[in-house]
Amino acid sequence: MVADLEDAVVPGEKVVARELVTRVFAGPRTTRPLRLVRVNRVGTPFHADDVAAVAAIAPDAVLLPKATPEAVDSLGSEGPPVIAIVESAQGVRLAFEIGSRRRVAALQIGAVDLGAEVGLEPRPDGLELVYVRSKLVLDSVAAGLRAPFDVVHLDIAADEALEAECRLARSLGLRGKACIHPAQVAIVNRAFDPTESELAWARRVVAADEQAAAHGRGVFALDGAMVDLPVVERARRLLAEAERS
Repeated sequence: MVADLEDAVVPGEKVVARELVTRVFAGPRTTRPLRLVRVNRVGTPFHADDVAAVAAIAPDAVLLPKATPEAVDSLGSEGPPVIAIVESAQGVRLAFEIGSRRRVAALQIGAVDLGAEVGLEPRPDGLELVYVRSKLVLDSVAAGLRAPFDVVHLDIAADEALEAECRLARSLGLRGKACIHPAQVAIVNRAFDPTESELAWARRVVAADEQAAAHGRGVFALDGAMVDLPVVERARRLLAEAERS
């Protein structure tokens, strides 16, 4: 659950929203979902008070919009993990540096603000974001982070389009997606989970690898295809993802 103090709140209601989140999050925890807070970006008149509120209520993580290395550094070295929202040209360019900051736990793509800045136009096939998605995946891996979170899908009622977008993101290496409505959660979880056919393939690969290793072979054939260490590692990764799910 994300309490959004940024885009979801008009300037005149920022103080009231912050006080409400503080009261709710400071109370006893009775539910399982993680508690996250999206603060206002660095440089706004609301940011410092948001950060102070976060320090008082200690959420599970902080979402930082318009993330840059300097913006992450301004949060200080102590506090909850940070999910850095990369939604500017500078943020995309410096995604590795952002992900290398100690408090950053993951990157997330913010497509709407990025698109407005650089002039991207949404396409049904998602081609306008292929570079951004791929770069954040590579930068996350290089920085030692988990895979990044994909963009929000703005059309709440478009279930098929949402699932297709998730499948595209997963194929590019992302592992998760920000949601703007509870109805999207089940679709996103299903789309990012390994399928039964993928898991069956992964189990066969791992079993065949163990058998091949027992006979001193590092490369073997399965279902007519060559299997070597990178293929086995992918199979083990799929099984680990299913276990975490």
